[in-house]
Amino acid sequence: MNEFVASELKNNIAEITFGTPKSNSLPGAILEKLAQTILEEGAKEEVKAILIKSEGEKAFCAGASFDELLSIEELEASTKFFGGFAKVLNAMRNCGKIVVVRVQGKTTGGGVGIACGADYCFATKDSSLALTEINLGIGPFVIGPYVERKIGKSQFSAMAIDADFRSAEWAEQHNIYHSVSENIEEMDGKLDKFLQTLASRSSDALALIKKVSWEGTEHFNELMPARIHMSASLILEDSAKKNIELIKERLKVK
Repeated sequence: MNEFVASELKNNIAEITFGTPKSNSLPGAILEKLAQTILEEGAKEEVKAILIKSEGEKAFCAGASFDELLSIEELEASTKFFGGFAKVLNAMRNCGKIVVVRVQGKTTGGGVGIACGADYCFATKDSSLALTEINLGIGPFVIGPYVERKIGKSQFSAMAIDADFRSAEWAEQHNIYHSVSENIEEMDGKLDKFLQTLASRSSDALALIKKVSWEGTEHFNELMPARIHMSASLILEDSAKKNIELIKERLKVK
């Protein structure tokens, strides 16, 4: 599978799909394209809502691309890369349309951020999630405000510190997932009905629901430069590079 971002308009719903070969992890070019596509689709008058999903039936998103993280050698490139995650989440928040996210399997790091950036999120029971950034030697700083908005600061801190996987049931209880199904087929059936209903709703009402749902998050813009710098500077340390190499080796063994 090649890296891609594709969009398709179906019954007033913009379906955006992304995919990369390594568990749908996100390199910088895909982050830029994803953010741009969300804003472009959101600007279309005929679009009632946006669906974001990833390719395949396994992992939803493995977060940052390890290969790209290893290739980064200076702060400017690192800042641009982590700024890509901020752009995607900011696009989801500011696109003016309801954003629905479909999570078909495990998700980590930035993938958790995308799930938390959703206005409504569908998942399967296999869609456990974890903030694993500490394993690399960094933290979930860029996605933090979006995760905190859903689960609160205390739970966010716990996830960031222990890096353990939480179940889909836990994610539903803590407001990340709004619908959890036994399998992908069941989830997609529920999702299709939900999108059909959304397509019949008042555009103005949906836009206002979006607006009031994100009230109080205007300060996210002010937080981002410092949050991006935290991750961008830490990932340049030799210890972070060694951590990534060790994790890549462990994944090969599996």
